[in-house]
Amino acid sequence: MFDIDVIDSPSPIARLILAHGAGAGKEHDFMQCMAQKLASQHIEVVLFNFPYMQVIKDTGKRRPPDKAEKLLAHFSEVVAKIGAERSLLPTFIGGKSMGGRMATMLLDTLNDVIGAVALGYPFHPPGKPEKTRTAHLQSLCKPLLIVQGERDTFGRQEEILNYELSSTIELRFLNDGDHSFKPRKVSGETLEGHLETATKSAARFIEEHMQ
Repeated sequence: MFDIDVIDSPSPIARLILAHGAGAGKEHDFMQCMAQKLASQHIEVVLFNFPYMQVIKDTGKRRPPDKAEKLLAHFSEVVAKIGAERSLLPTFIGGKSMGGRMATMLLDTLNDVIGAVALGYPFHPPGKPEKTRTAHLQSLCKPLLIVQGERDTFGRQEEILNYELSSTIELRFLNDGDHSFKPRKVSGETLEGHLETATKSAARFIEEHMQ
């Protein structure tokens, strides 16, 4: 069972298959906003819901995400389905938080995927900096862009800069941004501004790495 939306772009130069975070599906404002903004940058965006989120939509009852193995299998199936049914485009994968983590775990296993974009990577659970989710990021071979709020409780800038990460990983920090990129008013920054920066950073990264 698939729950997929394709946000078409005029004269697309690439495709980004974007997975949602743990607590909200493809319909969430963040996902919809990023998809529209990326589409305006000539990137076709594919949004989808993982199976557990489809169940939440159907029943109205909250439930935790499935195990990583099931999430990764479904993500791979979505990539294959889109590749078989849509026109050929240079393809990237990515996601918000958990979805971005799944994309990074899949990246080196998918021959037809060039790179990945993680929007707010969950480097560790909030309040548990010792429980890092970085082992696979140390040996990543394909290019990855991580866009991260400086004060993200899942991984602050000062923490991330001390991690041992693959040289193929590019980091883009958003001034005073939280896990959803929202800054505090006192910073002088705006959420809209950070979403624009994230979009342009992703579009530039994709264009630079297209084959």
